[in-house]
Amino acid sequence: MDDPIKQSVEKALYAMNLKAAISLHSALIAILTAAFFLPIVLGFWQTLLPSFGYLPVLGVSKFEFQAWQDLVTEPGFASSLSLTLFTGFASTVLASLLTFSICAMIQNRIGKFATEKLLATFLATPHAAVAIGLAFLFAPSGFFSRLITSWTTEWQQPPDIITINDDRGISLIITLIAKEVPFLLFVTLSALNHIPTQKFMAVGHALGYGRAQIWISIIIPQIYPLIRLSLFIVLAFSLSVIDMAIIVGPSNPPTLSVLSLQWFYDPDPLSLKLATAAAILQTLIIVGAVIIWHAMERIVTLAGRWWIRKGQRDNISDYLMRLLAALAVILLACSTLALISLIIWSVAWRWPFPDVTPLSWSLQSWTYVLNSKLNILFNSVVIAACTSLISLFFAIAWLEWPKFESPSIRIIVFGVIILPLFIPQIAFLFGLHILFLSSGFSASLISVCWAHSLFVFPYIILTLSDSWRSLDKRYIRSAASLGASRLKILARVKLPMLLRPLLISAAIGFSVSMGLYLPSLVIGEGRIPTVTTEAVALATGADRRLQSVYALLQALFPMIIFFAALLIPRIVYAERAYLRGVRL
Repeated sequence: MDDPIKQSVEKALYAMNLKAAISLHSALIAILTAAFFLPIVLGFWQTLLPSFGYLPVLGVSKFEFQAWQDLVTEPGFASSLSLTLFTGFASTVLASLLTFSICAMIQNRIGKFATEKLLATFLATPHAAVAIGLAFLFAPSGFFSRLITSWTTEWQQPPDIITINDDRGISLIITLIAKEVPFLLFVTLSALNHIPTQKFMAVGHALGYGRAQIWISIIIPQIYPLIRLSLFIVLAFSLSVIDMAIIVGPSNPPTLSVLSLQWFYDPDPLSLKLATAAAILQTLIIVGAVIIWHAMERIVTLAGRWWIRKGQRDNISDYLMRLLAALAVILLACSTLALISLIIWSVAWRWPFPDVTPLSWSLQSWTYVLNSKLNILFNSVVIAACTSLISLFFAIAWLEWPKFESPSIRIIVFGVIILPLFIPQIAFLFGLHILFLSSGFSASLISVCWAHSLFVFPYIILTLSDSWRSLDKRYIRSAASLGASRLKILARVKLPMLLRPLLISAAIGFSVSMGLYLPSLVIGEGRIPTVTTEAVALATGADRRLQSVYALLQALFPMIIFFAALLIPRIVYAERAYLRGVRL
């Protein structure tokens, strides 16, 4: 059969299978929309109404702006607002600069698998665990203070300086950067696979430009559009983070998100108006922040074009980029030391200041948690596993939707998907809690899993979609020409070929679920404790041993899942290659 005729037959058979699946997928997409989109919208609506005075439960059904007036005149509100904006923008800008600098320095110098293993360790560590570990390092009685004391001073008590929970939010900014840089590194390194960086570097060096100038003028402008959405997600997270702000952020006044949470749990019912107004304000802040960031892009673009037109060769930018890359490496090293300090504190029994190492060791903290708090660990693992697997199933179903190939449909779909990543959690979770209470569906593992899936599902589909769409369509057409159904093509062709991105997406979903604090606290009503809720609750206490145990349990299971996701495909593919006589 001639090639044109063969291709026509293959396309016709593929089209027949495609039409047979459209009705089923349309119904499934409708279910997905109801399950993931409607709860966010309805929860946000239930939060929006009290902010304008509509509280029928308290006998108030008149719309007014009194809550907003009280919010503006509330003592400490202006400080909380400025602190939120400062920490959010500063951490995002610095994390971006550090990410670009370290990418420029390590480009093609570290093996891909080694880089993935290194990033997996940091990506798998939840936010609260990173915050607790860094607090152990930088606290006045922390490891760095003990180390300095052993070398240069003879302090017998911790120095009277504020290094954690400072009023300016510096400790919060450092902690946010420590968590954001690995995520941005993962995204940026993936984006670099789409452009020929080696050719650009060779041409730039031939023209006499340094590495930094080549990156600033050629490479960053090409990869920036690919990571812009990730930067917006990081910016939204930094402006609305709660668990890290509770652990290392300022406390008097706190950031706006923490202040809103305090009002939500205030015994005075009228504080609910202030809390909802602050939550809605956070949403407006994020929208305004994205607009400001877009304006900053325009300014940087104009400045960059002027700088490129000058055509000047200099070494200053190279030195500056090396300095930023060194700072990024130091920060990642501090994150590693933070994990080590958690391990040491979890088995330390007596560790007075200023001793650098513990005087005595004990596994009593681990024994206590594993014997009496095993239900907490069970809740966390079950919720994370169920949420990631269910979200992965629905992500595959959504990506298999035939209409998803349309660019316009894809834009709409991604707009719906990333909605919970941009709306502050506190802005719709309390409204969602009200809906669950009215339906008798609150404080159950199912409701907590559902709430977790609202955040896990976007991360899974965002990490999986590029690999799914880049799969060569000729494999699918060939299978369809042999009479394979769409379901069989999925099971026998797509899933085996995409095993690696599928497992990595599931591992990311598991890690996100293990680190979620507010959904577990609000929807679980405190009756379904998780490792994260316990870790944050203990973070303000004095028992560092229990803090360390819970923080390590937070990080341990995601790390195991991440490394399994990296190793299993290598084992599977190596076995298949061996059977076929191919040497990897």
